[in-house]
Amino acid sequence: MRVLVVTNFVPDASAPQRGRWVQDQVEEMRRLGIEVEVFSFPRGRQHYGPATRRLRRLLRRERFDLVHAHYGLVGWCALLAGARPLVVSFHGTDVRHHVVGPMSHRLAWRADLVAGVSRALFDAEGGRPGLPPVPGSAVLPCGPDLGRFRRVPRVEARKRLGLDPDGRYLLFPADPARPEKRHDRAAELARACEAELLTGGAIDPDEMPLWVNAANAVLVTSDYEGFGLASVEALACDVPVLSTPVGIAPHALAGLDGALCAPFELDTWTAAARPLLDWPDPRVEGSTRAASLSAGRMAERTIVAYRAVLDGAESAD
Repeated sequence: MRVLVVTNFVPDASAPQRGRWVQDQVEEMRRLGIEVEVFSFPRGRQHYGPATRRLRRLLRRERFDLVHAHYGLVGWCALLAGARPLVVSFHGTDVRHHVVGPMSHRLAWRADLVAGVSRALFDAEGGRPGLPPVPGSAVLPCGPDLGRFRRVPRVEARKRLGLDPDGRYLLFPADPARPEKRHDRAAELARACEAELLTGGAIDPDEMPLWVNAANAVLVTSDYEGFGLASVEALACDVPVLSTPVGIAPHALAGLDGALCAPFELDTWTAAARPLLDWPDPRVEGSTRAASLSAGRMAERTIVAYRAVLDGAESAD
């Protein structure tokens, strides 16, 4: 099977970790014997037209069994370039955004397989509709690389990062500038708990596992998430997670001692966070649960979906 992955989740200086989840999935599929090529282009509206033209030339020049586009607007590029069969993975903002969302909903009826990175993307959230109920839709997350995200002694992680070994640290792993991630909530919680708030966004992806292990807990305070990879990455390191009920969190954190999945309410979150900050090395039994959502397992699931699409295309011929 020869697959072309199309994405504009590409890293830059302000977000070096962007798109690592797609890269991890591609590498896992290659390890499983799938021939995968990647067509990538920068973010920004000015890049969609040129990318569509370059992609059309590529598809006329070379043959792929299937094209997999990540993100709704990227899916439109692939569709207009003539990609068939076409799988489109929707990641969150492309479903909930007030402008991009309606375009994604129209695209869903034109793709050969509609994939949400979590089941939550098929439900209404925050007053905005989810993906339409297209027959044969799938949930195809991009999981964490468990070769990178694993438990590291907290004292070692803090030493390597130059942090106080006795510090009280909460990690907000997202870019504070993204309003839907709600950095304001994380900052309010840190003040209430007299903790230092560590923030992501510009952290090198190879160092992110150290920052996760260095924290007493990881905070996911978002209004919405497509999948919520940060929660699973923290669980892979056995680090406690406090999350709003978004994306995969209700499933990943259910029944897990030391974790919280609840709407943001300062008193509730403070009561959950303070014991974690008071313990010298708080941990949860999260790695087994994270393993079920790993990049490797999700790549296997994606390949099964590819084969189903190709079988359906053959039946239609």
